[in-house]
Amino acid sequence: MALAASRGAGAGLCSMPVLPLLLLLLPGLAAGLAGMLQPRDTPSRERKELSGLWSFRADLSPGRDAGFAQRWYRRPLRQSGPVIDMPVPSSFNDITQDPRLENYIGWVWYEKEVLLPLRWLQGDPAPRVVLRFGSAHYYSIVWVNGVQVVEHEGGHLPFEADISSVVQGSPDPLCRITVALNNTLTPHTLPPGSIQYMADKSRYPKNYFVQDTKFDFFNYAGIHRPVVLYTTPAAYIDDITVTTTSSDSVGRVQYQVSVVGSTANSLSLSLRDQEGKVVATGDGAVGELKVLNPNLWWPYLMHENPGYLYSLEVKMQAQVGEVLLEDVYTLPLGIRTVHVTSTQFLINGRPFYFHGVNKHEDADIRGKGLDWPLIVKDFNLLRWLGANSFRTSHYPYAEEIMDLCDAYGIAVIDESPGVGIKLPESFGNKSLQHHLAVMEELVRRDKNRPSVVMWSVANEPASELPPAAHYFKTVIAHTKALDPSRPVTFVTDANYALDHGAPYVDVICVNSYFSWYHDPGHLEVIPLQLTAQFDNWYKTYQKPIIQSEYGADSVPGLHSDPPMMFTEEYQQAMLREYHSVLDKKRKEFVVGELIWNFADFMTNQGTTRVLGNKKGIFTRQRQPKAAAFVLRDRYWKIANESSCLPPVITSHSFYL
Repeated sequence: MALAASRGAGAGLCSMPVLPLLLLLLPGLAAGLAGMLQPRDTPSRERKELSGLWSFRADLSPGRDAGFAQRWYRRPLRQSGPVIDMPVPSSFNDITQDPRLENYIGWVWYEKEVLLPLRWLQGDPAPRVVLRFGSAHYYSIVWVNGVQVVEHEGGHLPFEADISSVVQGSPDPLCRITVALNNTLTPHTLPPGSIQYMADKSRYPKNYFVQDTKFDFFNYAGIHRPVVLYTTPAAYIDDITVTTTSSDSVGRVQYQVSVVGSTANSLSLSLRDQEGKVVATGDGAVGELKVLNPNLWWPYLMHENPGYLYSLEVKMQAQVGEVLLEDVYTLPLGIRTVHVTSTQFLINGRPFYFHGVNKHEDADIRGKGLDWPLIVKDFNLLRWLGANSFRTSHYPYAEEIMDLCDAYGIAVIDESPGVGIKLPESFGNKSLQHHLAVMEELVRRDKNRPSVVMWSVANEPASELPPAAHYFKTVIAHTKALDPSRPVTFVTDANYALDHGAPYVDVICVNSYFSWYHDPGHLEVIPLQLTAQFDNWYKTYQKPIIQSEYGADSVPGLHSDPPMMFTEEYQQAMLREYHSVLDKKRKEFVVGELIWNFADFMTNQGTTRVLGNKKGIFTRQRQPKAAAFVLRDRYWKIANESSCLPPVITSHSFYL
């Protein structure tokens, strides 16, 4: 495989290798991002979902450059050569029987032809038509009817383009959407990676290379989340920002609304409860709503009515020429506060203990593609387990998942794709500027979600390296400036005395695998080593601590007594040893524990991985291992100890 490729830039061609292409950052991205409101149907807005089968073609040319050299975006993709059906959303890696796609690196091409409603193309003024991708991994270039409309770097956050001028200037209502997608990772992408060239021609084919990464999950690629077309009026509500406080039986919602296209003649807001009753009103672009005796947003098992959401309806009227336009947008809203002390994590002024999981967007066949049955199954398992939280390890999850966290009261540590930051060059200014831009995109997307109680900027970086001090001081300060209302952390596996990033976090999140990666097979070392870990971190930083990862691989059906590694009994025994220490330390300064992992997941092939990572308490098919029942009993016990609900809650009282 060769790595050279070229891309179209406007009307011309610009040849460049894949790696430099992926280093592009759009000028001004960090300053003045437009809004990224989640598309919703309202009286003034329409959506057209494009999920289903798309035409697909991998560029298998020696230089991976045929698509750009031959300008595949200029005409229907089927005219460029053989295409296959590819489901969207999904990863492309496991869909076919072609082994070349499983570990393919380079450009792939997608295409969808859509008929647009005539009402989207007409009017004076005509509506604004927007093309939005929930995510596509990793670097995307998008054309509509052969015209380039957007480029985006990053595989886990949404991007969009106003395509009104393209589709409304054509007499044909057929809209052809073409996407070129490249999954190459470099030392400056998030997550980072590098290309290894195998130059020994006696052992490898000519121009042979592999993608090397420093993270332990499979680098699935494709259009992973829904693609939608949606409309707004020509003058529209571009963004809404809300923050909430509560005291003395009064909930306060501070809001800021931005409008694009015209100066608003009027801007009004109505806050409705779940019965549809208006509980507060306001007007103007900036202000505060007051709610008497509010129903607060509480995490699952912390209140009898968790995940309470109000609906904030924003209405705008604006004069455009001779026409008075109206735009309406409705935002789900939860009223809650978050505060951190030296020993506690407080939600609505009450101590909150994270008893939850780490997850992955991962499943058979569809890879990281959004899948509603899987999502609903996972939330049912979370509630069965008694889990009140999870971390979006190791990248932002789909908006559809976050919607359910808001509605079900699942607290979220919202993590950026900053995983595998190990190389010194990944701490340079190029990487830093991209990381800052990613945090802006993440905060922009999730800033209004009550379920998001903390930001995580990275997982297990090489924070013992000296450049990590400036790097994480800058990223964390930038994130706090974007959102002063939430604490910020990153997840570390470094030595407490050597970690250059820890001084800047609000909560210490520590990963450790005593008796697995350290002293494998020796469960007896856990009490001493885990106790020392907690005491050393707290003595050094005087900040609350979350055990953000711990666990052991277990192969379902593999048994041994006494317990041996990779058996279900060993996984159970390790959990119990960790829990005995956690029970002591959660009375002091430990504020949470997140098992690694919720379910088994796919990784790169290797001698230590048999069809993926087996640290799940559920299999990849979501069947429980013995450890799931250990954790379930524990989580329901903790919930009974800390809940304001009657103590009749048991681990057997939740069924769907």
